[in-house]
Amino acid sequence: MFVVFLLGLFPGCGGNQQTTSAIVKQYAATPAQNDETTRLNEQMFAAAKMHTDPSDYLLGAGDLLQVTVFESKSLNTTVRVSSRGHITLPLLGQVEVKGLTAREVEIKIEKHYRVKYIKDPHVSVFVEEHMSKRVTLVGQFKQPGTYEYPSRQTLLDVMALAGGLTDKAGNMIQVRRNEARPGEPNVLVIDLDQLIKKGRTDLNVDINGGDIIFAPEAGHFFVDGAVRRAGSYPIREKLEIREALLIAGGIRPWGLKDSIVLIRNVEGKGRTGIEIDLNNSDNHEIEIKDGDIIVVKTSSWGNIVHGGGVNIGVPGFGFGYRNPEW
Repeated sequence: MFVVFLLGLFPGCGGNQQTTSAIVKQYAATPAQNDETTRLNEQMFAAAKMHTDPSDYLLGAGDLLQVTVFESKSLNTTVRVSSRGHITLPLLGQVEVKGLTAREVEIKIEKHYRVKYIKDPHVSVFVEEHMSKRVTLVGQFKQPGTYEYPSRQTLLDVMALAGGLTDKAGNMIQVRRNEARPGEPNVLVIDLDQLIKKGRTDLNVDINGGDIIFAPEAGHFFVDGAVRRAGSYPIREKLEIREALLIAGGIRPWGLKDSIVLIRNVEGKGRTGIEIDLNNSDNHEIEIKDGDIIVVKTSSWGNIVHGGGVNIGVPGFGFGYRNPEW
């Protein structure tokens, strides 16, 4: 009699609480996303070098250099870097300096003078004027744009200049080289998960003036209902429905594995609900697409079993209930 009484209190205890069509209407608006991008940005800023050393400035065409050779005043000169990246020095002629720091140029000039002219030369290179190098960040950055690039920096340093990634960004970053390096492609594709989460520091490549950094938009899927971590998740690679549910922490004990609703935008039909039974292994391989919403229905009877209990008190006892989803 007690069980019959409970079944009367909770209509449809053995079945679903909502029809598929009702769930589709409920999710007409896109659910809010989670804080995955926030965590990624926090890790990125922690790894970025926010302050740069002016001595790391890479020389380029148009820079004006003051070259001092302490052993001979006659060798001192002020010279501008040519469009081909050379400077012309007394006795030495053309010396290539493009892409080097001032300190690297000092060492290079000392080496050349040492070969024929000075036993132990000491050279100082001071940048009187420097061409304004720039780096451009486009796509899903919080503050995309073109930034001054006065010194050698890495990918994470430059990404931090633009305030980090937006919530729509994927985990793949493209670095489009202004000038290709020998043996290196013009476009590099960097996996941020490998770089930031797994510590692949070799992927934190040096950025050169003129490079373009592109952050493409990622697809997202949404999970709600009887799962442990409802929210929005990025689609970083090919993803099947069972994997998507695991990313959301898995199905709670009162969730219905035989009544999953996949809400998808279908061309010409708008948002359409698809009933999926995960007890059928053929359904495990359903691929998740951008904008998909996965809703795990709740068993009313499961709610009672996991939310019910006996309240002991004075002068007696009674049956208590607390919705386990709260």
